[in-house]
Amino acid sequence: MTRETVDVAVIGAGPFGLSLAAHLRAADVPHRVFGRPMELWRSHMPAGMYLKSQGLASNLSSPQPGHTLADFCRATGRPYASYGRPVALDTFLAYGEWFQQSQVPHLENVLVSEMTPDGGGYALTLADGTTLWARRVVVAVGVQHFANVPDALRELPPELHSHASEHTDLSRFAGREVVVVGAGQSALESAALLHEAGASVRVVARCSKLQWNGEPLAQERPVWRRLREPEAGLGSGWATWFYSNRPDLFRHLPALERARRARTALGPAGSTWLRPRVENVVPVHLGHIVVGAKAVPGRARLSIRTLDGDALEMLPEHIISATGYRPDLGHLTFLDQRLRSRLRTIGGTPQVGKTFCSSAPGLHFVGPAVAPTFGPVMRFVYGTEFASRVLGRHLSGTGNRYRATLAGALLRSSARGGSRRWRVPT
Repeated sequence: MTRETVDVAVIGAGPFGLSLAAHLRAADVPHRVFGRPMELWRSHMPAGMYLKSQGLASNLSSPQPGHTLADFCRATGRPYASYGRPVALDTFLAYGEWFQQSQVPHLENVLVSEMTPDGGGYALTLADGTTLWARRVVVAVGVQHFANVPDALRELPPELHSHASEHTDLSRFAGREVVVVGAGQSALESAALLHEAGASVRVVARCSKLQWNGEPLAQERPVWRRLREPEAGLGSGWATWFYSNRPDLFRHLPALERARRARTALGPAGSTWLRPRVENVVPVHLGHIVVGAKAVPGRARLSIRTLDGDALEMLPEHIISATGYRPDLGHLTFLDQRLRSRLRTIGGTPQVGKTFCSSAPGLHFVGPAVAPTFGPVMRFVYGTEFASRVLGRHLSGTGNRYRATLAGALLRSSARGGSRRWRVPT
């Protein structure tokens, strides 16, 4: 029995998957792309939301000119500014669809349900039952697989508790009492949207002070000021410039330091344009740590401890955890369990080399899952340019050997046995 074969399979159709596919298509690398286009943004973000990134940092990557967010807005008559004007979710979704139709028209709107090592490559089973063999695979899934929920809230039933990523329409909570847990953009914007939809909302955060991003720095500043505090894709300052522009150098930091910075750098903070919609509008309880929760008739009993040691209780009708995402290889259940156990990891995420290749030959990861290797930029759309350029060049450089090696790989035995762990390419 024969089955379809391909040189490269890309799993995921968000910004990273679509950007890489655009580069592979331009380089004439035989590949297939699987996933629901812009699924994270379409099905896990609330209506009325704005992106935290500036306009110039919200581009998907294409090797061809004319496919930036600015190009799309110019072509469709939508408002746009490189700095200072937040990008609306519906604008970004429309841009992603426009990009996909022009740059990745061959996208296959189907999920990969299982992937296992097979000879010199990987066997993929799709949700529709189709199977294929790929010599190389790129996992470009979004953070929807990695929603982080505080341990104290995990046992609450879904009618009393949810993660922020589960909502596309917060108006369903109109007239209800809601507590939002968290202090970052997601928590503060969710609270603002809930309030504006008619909910009685409070924010509970363990930090002692909310952090707000400053206004973008003027680009016409004197040279000495720009040198002192440069403006970069992810914000201002030399550290942010480093995270934005040199993920290749970030990779050479000590592993524990990389993992720490990936987790803490560019941490929870609200956008400057969001501040007037929250301050003195939504009650915010700072220095409050959620220590437990239980269901009572029609409500959740939320147990809280303050930084001073006082014990408090709240009785909301619903709790929303806006506590971000924590990439973890174990949550990618479509990967064969034996494969996951043999991959080298850093902070629970796949350890990759300079070409995004993991310790499994031919298996690459891009996006938030490799932030502990390449830094915080991998958590943002802005990271698509570096990832797609580096990995696209690598895959196209070896792609011309595809036809010569494919037949030989298929003749080898199926999965190789043993429990050895692969070495990560440097």
